[in-house]
Amino acid sequence: MSPLDPEFFDDEVRAALAARDIGALYRLLRRVGVSQRKIAQLTGQSPSEVSEIIKGRQVLNVRVLERIADGLGIPRARLGVSYGEQAPDPSSVEEDVDEDMKRRVLVAATMAAALRRGTQALGEPIQLPLPTGEALPSRLGMSHVHTVRAVTDRLRGVARYHGGQGEVFGAAARLYTRWMQVPATAAVTAQLTAALAELHTEAGWCCHDEGVDGMGHFTRALRFADQAGDDCGIANAAWHAGLALIRTGQPNHALKLFTLGHFRLRGFTPGKSISATDDSQVPTLTARLSRNSATAYALMGGIDEATRYLAEANDAPPPRDVFERASADLGTARVQLDLGQLNAAEQSAAGAVRTYREGHHRRGHTMAELILAEVHLRTGEPQGLTLAHEAITEVRTLQSLAVRRELLIPLATALETRPGTDARELARTARKIATTPI
Repeated sequence: MSPLDPEFFDDEVRAALAARDIGALYRLLRRVGVSQRKIAQLTGQSPSEVSEIIKGRQVLNVRVLERIADGLGIPRARLGVSYGEQAPDPSSVEEDVDEDMKRRVLVAATMAAALRRGTQALGEPIQLPLPTGEALPSRLGMSHVHTVRAVTDRLRGVARYHGGQGEVFGAAARLYTRWMQVPATAAVTAQLTAALAELHTEAGWCCHDEGVDGMGHFTRALRFADQAGDDCGIANAAWHAGLALIRTGQPNHALKLFTLGHFRLRGFTPGKSISATDDSQVPTLTARLSRNSATAYALMGGIDEATRYLAEANDAPPPRDVFERASADLGTARVQLDLGQLNAAEQSAAGAVRTYREGHHRRGHTMAELILAEVHLRTGEPQGLTLAHEAITEVRTLQSLAVRRELLIPLATALETRPGTDARELARTARKIATTPI
């Protein structure tokens, strides 16, 4: 077989290559008449290896991926594998893949992680090409895992206060992902893989917050969580990725991720997960997925479904963490606002404002203030203008393009319904801030 004909690169093939799903690629080759024996000859694998891959075994070793790409005549860039000494930044491998393809790859990765329970071997770590001269530890221990988790936690705190931080999180994710090439015990590798899933999840979310595409980070987070057998990690990545899709006008795609996250958590057995996460995460994550499923349905006009999912979320035990309590109130307020339940939305948003202030989380506090101001404006409350002015002043201090775009435009629309030059001037200011790069 000569290098793959350009006509072979349809959407299915591009998606398989972008996801590094070699099993799907081999099945597509079989569909067009290429035998398993021929695939084995071209890729330097045994027929039994090809058969196992077709049945679902993942190929994660970068050298094997290189050999497959070269044997089939596929440009290595399409599989995101090494380029000699000048290895590309992993986050830029899929630059030529359009947004719809990235979403399809993300959904496919979530489905694979949610449905494949207990079949992923830990012995073959995810590998990325390493530029020459980069210093690495000689061997990993639990101290390295604690480092990744501590860095993730510290950066998350900065992001919750200031917003943004996608570039910093991305740099940390690229650095620590390379540790997967360092020798370690199976236990350390498992813990590191779960920690990297959390790090890439946060990196993807912070990229979205900055207005930058973070889908590649979410996809990698799902693969790492899948490899680690981390139910909570899979659900957490699916929730963050789905929330980003909602905020970019894709509630239908977001629902797929939320459903798969729910599926994984329903099979959770306390004490089974090998990650360092606590079992108490399960009710919190379940409530998050339900609350944002309600958001997605509300945006699509599914009032009954939105109401049902919101009730499920609010029936969950209240979170112990201050940030989680505030986030639950904020998410509830946004759903209630979308459903036109303004009195309930006012109470939820006011609760979020108070709780965020208690926890010193400025980004969430500002979001809650913006929603509270919008509710007061829409109900004709005289305090609306004052609240809007304070929230607009506060949002200027955030490094979050997502907050500006998502909440300032609706606030401006609400301001434009109020009489008076003050309201019109505030509306113009809000729209200007929303459309000005940070």
